[in-house]
Amino acid sequence: MSATTLEDPLSSHHPAAVLFDMDGTLVDSEKLWDVALQELAREYGGDLSADARRAIIGTAMAESMRILHDDLGQPERDPDVSAAWINARILELFRTGLRWRPGAFDLLRAVRAAGIPTALVTSSPRALVEIALDTLVRDNFDVVVAGDEVVAAKPHPEPYLTAARLLGVPIERCVAIEDSPTGVASARASGAAVVAVPAEVPLPSLTGVHQVESLTGVDLELLAALAADRAGASG
Repeated sequence: MSATTLEDPLSSHHPAAVLFDMDGTLVDSEKLWDVALQELAREYGGDLSADARRAIIGTAMAESMRILHDDLGQPERDPDVSAAWINARILELFRTGLRWRPGAFDLLRAVRAAGIPTALVTSSPRALVEIALDTLVRDNFDVVVAGDEVVAAKPHPEPYLTAARLLGVPIERCVAIEDSPTGVASARASGAAVVAVPAEVPLPSLTGVHQVESLTGVDLELLAALAADRAGASG
């Protein structure tokens, strides 16, 4: 069901749109990334450190490969070659099935039932997103912004600004839902209200970011309140 066929959310108490990150927010895919990254590190004769793995979370592929190479003491390696290896392996792992994060499915279903536009805003490349959408269901999103479809990736605000532009809604009336420091920085810089649900990496307390332990306790009332507060602050 298309959200655009229902009541215009700008005339209601709902957010103008809800913008969802994917990895670690909607689906528990970071563990699959762990497998692929560690396998590549071993292929190169090393082990990826815990600090480097944490730094990679939420970043675009090019930056992820730079971090991995530097951590292994092999900065001369071609990031495109490494990215191609990771993409091929992670596609295999994604096809084995993705698990929803706690509360994510119910929240997405509630947002769609309310007629609120939705976007998937992820650092993952489009080819990988297409596999993930078999679990997430592509009709659950009016817009998808993949990591290889923007000029500036997270933590730059462009991915979230692009989603709002494609949906035709003001970003300050949107709520973004993220799990990583990189993603939170992107959403916060865009001007959206932000719900942060840490997965693999603890998040600091930040002004304008509503942090929760899981999405189980997030409902439409909370999203509406956060969007209203953000819109008021920007107005």
